Amino acid sequence: MYQITRLPSGLLVATTEMPHRASVSLGLWVGVGGRYEPAELNGVSHFIEHLLFKGTPKRSAKEISQAVEGIGGYLNAFTGEESTCFYSKGRHDRFDELLDVLVDMFLNSKFDAVEIEKERGVIKEELAMYLDQPQHHVQELLNETLWPNQPLGRPLTGTMKTLDAMTRDDLLNFQRTNYVTGATLIAAAGNLSHKRVVRAVARYAPRFPRGKRPHFAPAANPQTQPRVRLVTKKMEQTQLALGFRTCSRHDERRFALRLLNTVLGENMSSRLFQVVREDRGLAYNIYSSLSFFDDTGDLVISAGLDTENVAKTLALIQRELRHLTTTPPAASELRRARDYVIGQIDLSLENTESLMMWLGEQLLGYSQVISPAEVKRRLSQVTASEIRGVARDFFREERLNLALVSPLKSDGGLTKTLRL
Repeated sequence: MYQITRLPSGLLVATTEMPHRASVSLGLWVGVGGRYEPAELNGVSHFIEHLLFKGTPKRSAKEISQAVEGIGGYLNAFTGEESTCFYSKGRHDRFDELLDVLVDMFLNSKFDAVEIEKERGVIKEELAMYLDQPQHHVQELLNETLWPNQPLGRPLTGTMKTLDAMTRDDLLNFQRTNYVTGATLIAAAGNLSHKRVVRAVARYAPRFPRGKRPHFAPAANPQTQPRVRLVTKKMEQTQLALGFRTCSRHDERRFALRLLNTVLGENMSSRLFQVVREDRGLAYNIYSSLSFFDDTGDLVISAGLDTENVAKTLALIQRELRHLTTTPPAASELRRARDYVIGQIDLSLENTESLMMWLGEQLLGYSQVISPAEVKRRLSQVTASEIRGVARDFFREERLNLALVSPLKSDGGLTKTLRL
């Protein structure tokens, strides 16, 4: 059960009551992320996320942490392509304190010049850390290949060049323009009442800048044939990421695609894990994953393997992709996939933090809350032929992209082998 109230300022408040829990999870969401950034400000949303922890007139950076951790809670944040979230969790009787800290950070951060320079260095170290992690690096390389010269293809952390060029005015102007009531949501889940949360938020609401949620440019998809990107690096393995552009979160095919992903590579029972790892021992780990955005999406297959086995593994992956386009999964395989996905939904929503995240993601993504029961109902209606249908829709050469971080000096003709 959930309740939603839009305050006169335009600020949205959403809650799920869980009266038998000891905790409450609280999220302050803004529907703006990496997709909203101009190229010269790539990374600004993530930079702002960091700076909101660095102090207000009321609390220093240390005091922000102590205000939450000192009452047994925790505080964190993340930046995505289409949203940013600042969240905390604590005992339900400390809700007012959690809310005060989050609102103070969101509205009153000082953006102190000294702290900006320190955090610029911290983020550059974060960026360097990711570049030193081939599993992460190959995903960013694939994004650049899937979405060239557009925000979805840029790293959320920004680049060394954009981080160095970003000024305090850039940060403040972006925040003032985008962190407005039309884009802002406060979500809470736990042992509390909706009325209590609305009353508490209403005290702060007049201080939130008013404005409409901003827009981003739609994704461009000019690809006509397979693309391969290679970064040569001295390392023991090749990290591989094979991606297809798919559909948006609003597309009805997303339910069939969710089950297709489970059949293909989401867990240890999936086809890729069984064929590549269990049957042939070619990789320690191989998996597939989905991302959905407002106007597009992707399915990505990732693996780490001996460089000598790259061509062989790619051939096996493509064989499984072709098989899904020609033959619907058996009834037993479809049942297992459906039961797995529905079970994962149920397990993920057992705690207050997961339910708070569900509220925030649903309201920012759909402007409504699609209940877990409705999602499970839609999944239960997917047929085997619909799974074959989405495989045919999306597993196409003009949607196929391959990224490699590898000791290979060249792609060795891999582009010519990418045939579906």
